Amino acid sequence: MSTEKLIRKFDKQAKIYEMRRRKQSEKKWREKLIRCAKGRVLEVGVGAGANFHFYPKDVEVTAVDFSKEMMSRAKEAAAESGIQAEFTLSDVESLSFPDDLFDTIVSTLTFCGYEDPHRVLSNIQKWCKPGGQILLMEHGISSYRFVGRIQKMVDPLFKKMVGCHLKRDILQILKNTNLNIKKVERHMLGAVYLVWAAPNK
Repeated sequence: MSTEKLIRKFDKQAKIYEMRRRKQSEKKWREKLIRCAKGRVLEVGVGAGANFHFYPKDVEVTAVDFSKEMMSRAKEAAAESGIQAEFTLSDVESLSFPDDLFDTIVSTLTFCGYEDPHRVLSNIQKWCKPGGQILLMEHGISSYRFVGRIQKMVDPLFKKMVGCHLKRDILQILKNTNLNIKKVERHMLGAVYLVWAAPNK
């Protein structure tokens, strides 16, 4: 799927993402992860801004997304939450930042959609300061075989309709990029991954 088609798909889903934000979907997972953020933060794939409610008030967030509709809702969320944020409209896969710029890098539910998730993770490691942290909440292949088989079966249809994959092995992707993984939790039949990590520098 081309980037342009993917952007249009997520533009159309922006209202749904905003509804999920206002209902605080995934609250217990987001809160546990995002409260660890500190300093200068990069959030890739900010979507409708579901994480802003959980950030510590003293962080400075650079928020990136390629959907104008998502970003307009994320700006509202940042304002409502009192979080200092700058917004960059860009495809994360073509994004460029100086090395060692951010104290914390956050991704929640974005690695299902990237064409090349390994490249994105490699860039994230470059952009994160030595001693910084990388906080991830991602969905992927379940640790339950039966559920995993279903995910593999419906993956092509899900990709076409929603714009992301269900069957990615998140932990294997992380290991392939040599990330320094500090802690991993798996929830919802092992299909939701919470990861606390650091760049390997």
